[in-house]
Amino acid sequence: MSSRANPVVAVLMGGPSAEREVSLTTGRECAAALREEGYEVIEVDAGRDLALRLSELKPDVVFNALHGRWGEDGGVQGLLEWMGLPYTHSGVLASALAMDKERTKLIYREAGLPVVPSKLATKAEVEARHILPPPYVVKPYNEGSSVGVYIVQEAANGPPHLSEDMPDTVMVEEYVPGREMTATVMGDRTLTVTDIYSDGWYDYHAKYATGGSRHVVPADLPQDIFDACLDYALRAHQALGCRGFSRTDFRWDEARGLDGLFLLETNTQPGMTPTSLSPEQAEVMGISFGALCRWLVEDASCNR
Repeated sequence: MSSRANPVVAVLMGGPSAEREVSLTTGRECAAALREEGYEVIEVDAGRDLALRLSELKPDVVFNALHGRWGEDGGVQGLLEWMGLPYTHSGVLASALAMDKERTKLIYREAGLPVVPSKLATKAEVEARHILPPPYVVKPYNEGSSVGVYIVQEAANGPPHLSEDMPDTVMVEEYVPGREMTATVMGDRTLTVTDIYSDGWYDYHAKYATGGSRHVVPADLPQDIFDACLDYALRAHQALGCRGFSRTDFRWDEARGLDGLFLLETNTQPGMTPTSLSPEQAEVMGISFGALCRWLVEDASCNR
């Protein structure tokens, strides 16, 4: 971090991933908040010339508002480490692990955290036969924001036909009925738990469209489930080696009690848009959006 009272902050946004538009919104929101906090802010649409642009701009801190592959999977983090630029959120290894859903599950299991049974399969295998008995979920093993998620219902006549932009390797996961929850970790503490209601699956549209979902925060849950979400989110954050800010998503089958609570994934770059979950949780805990962005800048470093 710079010794200057108000460092120059480069906000990285956009980029080449499937989540580009969400990242642009996140970046604009964070840039506006940081300006109100008194920072000099430079908005940077992260392209293949990013290293050159940062060399020219010479920011004191990089605020990483990228989502999806390259920006959230350790790629840009490695570049920033190489350039010696302090940056927000998680470092190279934690980012890479959390973006890879299969390796995330391996880490969860080692930490004693409950996960949904799943298998990796090729796209061709998934389209040829049911890899698991329906109902099950098919999703990319290395994307976020529910990009490319298919739910194969119990009554399905056959396996799904996947879109052309799905990767060659996908994750096939048992479908867990019930409720969707999430919990955010900020530094060394969990903020609170949100219960998410949407019509059908909590997909990309439900996450980012105004009115796409309804959030109950703090969640109205049995105390043991609420406490378990807080505990599991912090343990996931620590087991993966996350830094700064992360959000862990859960699925809960109410009929099974605590045995029906499962971790789905940990997001090392939670969305920060008007409909995003983590800023909403921070607000409920008395942390304004501007204060949250300032905290992330103050937390920035290399060697993360």
